[in-house]
Amino acid sequence: MNFRDELQKRILIGDGAMGTLLYSNGIDNCYEELNITHPDRIETIHSAYLEAGADILQSNTYGANYYKLKRYGLEEEVSTINRKGIAIARKAANGKAFVFGTIGASRSFRKSDLDLDEIKRCFREQLYSQLIENPDGLILETYYDLEELEMVLKIARNETDLPIIANVSLHETSYLQEGIHLNEALLRLEALGADAVGVNCHLGPHHMIRSLEEVPLPKKAFLSVYPNASSLPEYVDGRFVYEAVPDYFGYSAVNLRNQGARIIGGCCGTTPNHIAAVKKALGNIAPIKEKKIIKRKVEVIEVAVKETKKGLYEKAKLERTILVELDPPKKLGIKEFMKGAKALHKAGVDSITLADNSLASPRISNVALGTILKKEIGSEPLMHITCRDRNMIGLQSHLMGLQTLGLNEVLVVTGDPSKIGDFPGATSVYDLSSFDLISLVKQFNEGLSYSGKSLGKRTNFKIAAAFNPNIRHLHKAVERMEKKIACGAQSFLTQPVFSTSQIEDVYEATKHLDTPIFMGIMPLTSTRNAEFIHNEVPGIKLPDTVRKAMASAGNDPIKARAEGIAIAKELVDAAAERFKGIYLITPFLRFELTEELSKYIREVDNKRVVELTANEQ
Repeated sequence: MNFRDELQKRILIGDGAMGTLLYSNGIDNCYEELNITHPDRIETIHSAYLEAGADILQSNTYGANYYKLKRYGLEEEVSTINRKGIAIARKAANGKAFVFGTIGASRSFRKSDLDLDEIKRCFREQLYSQLIENPDGLILETYYDLEELEMVLKIARNETDLPIIANVSLHETSYLQEGIHLNEALLRLEALGADAVGVNCHLGPHHMIRSLEEVPLPKKAFLSVYPNASSLPEYVDGRFVYEAVPDYFGYSAVNLRNQGARIIGGCCGTTPNHIAAVKKALGNIAPIKEKKIIKRKVEVIEVAVKETKKGLYEKAKLERTILVELDPPKKLGIKEFMKGAKALHKAGVDSITLADNSLASPRISNVALGTILKKEIGSEPLMHITCRDRNMIGLQSHLMGLQTLGLNEVLVVTGDPSKIGDFPGATSVYDLSSFDLISLVKQFNEGLSYSGKSLGKRTNFKIAAAFNPNIRHLHKAVERMEKKIACGAQSFLTQPVFSTSQIEDVYEATKHLDTPIFMGIMPLTSTRNAEFIHNEVPGIKLPDTVRKAMASAGNDPIKARAEGIAIAKELVDAAAERFKGIYLITPFLRFELTEELSKYIREVDNKRVVELTANEQ
């Protein structure tokens, strides 16, 4: 049989899930390793799908790449596992079904986990291993990220003339996670040479049918559909169970055929019984040659109300802009905090920045304090958002809440790991990296959630990011900075610096960038404080002159304060010559220190204006 010829003539039935059957039998580790350790189990499942009526058997190699196998210490077995996977499927098929090598996506929703070069290396190794065994074709499946799928499809098409099925996965009906419509995605895959293009996983038959209703028949390729047994699995006794009955799945297959599907199989939750139901329901029914498209009304995304007030990043491009970090209290009661906030506001601070449980210690919610600051003193706070405490769901909800409250200035940071805080046993979530979260906020500004679903309105967040100059190779930090700019960062706040030469180095390394930088300065409070930072804070080393100056104050708090302020003013002077943005970090809620520095900055600036005016006259 020739796959392409058969696809022209009839509907081909794919197989169902492999992992579902293994999972139901108590296997909950690396399924692909079974190609080596228990090939008979895999062959038995293939044979069951063949007997159920499958025309295409997929190799048990979905996650058999270097990156995923490394989790199990199997990274050196990539070639063996992939070759065995094809061979086992070939033996089970016995010439009665096509054998396709399966290659799944490497990226999850955390795009930053793997860059494209790493994915290319992983994909090529897996691809070449499978091609050695001469499969009848390849199936690229469960790709949420279209960029990744397009890249690997190009590689595969350049390396082989075998038939290729390319399937994307949807978070929402009809749309990929970047907001790309399914039809556009399939057209792009068809143009890259895929023989069949379509959808698999995450959604059940109902939502896949609705998605295909908006997709015309491809001109060259054919449609491929592998739904889950149902959209919503049930969680029973610690396990996910799909309750959709095979008859419903078979009935749905007829509706998928009516939408032009030429390959119909099953994904998560499906079993040989589901595939047998598809075979029975379809019988010898012919594929359709034309269809009507349902054009659903596109939801209009409202443009956010344009603000006349400049964002902090816009202001910092033109004039002196002062940010002061004031940590939310660890205990209930905000009297002292509000006293400090009002004093700083009066001193001419442009924004008070509110950390998000800094040092992984619980504090009063910065959202609550930000709302109070905005209401009571008219201040526009800069809200820190960490990746540590909220999963993908929580982060999106948090962003929608901030937009609703009008708290639109945000600083995206990774967040200190839980193990360094008050509760070292607490879970650090990190569903997203700082790069991913910056991209998500940018996507919110385009009116789209991560899944690609419309938010109804565009948000108007101003996106700041963190920049740490306290590393051995400054150019590496600048490279990370440039990557964050590409993701959507509009300004940067640095970690505290303690030498004028370091400020000069940062200026020289970043002067090619148009993105405003707020230079971080934190006044020292005592020699003990200085020694702690120097010896116990990773990456920060204080100059000997600074340590000696603080030591000279001994245990006298008045002298220590004066010395700390003097050092900070010297740093402020150096930073102000090169950067319009200054970021003062308040130590231990000692707001009188940053209040004095804020006044100093304004006084110096005013003095310069007077001098310039006098010179002009």
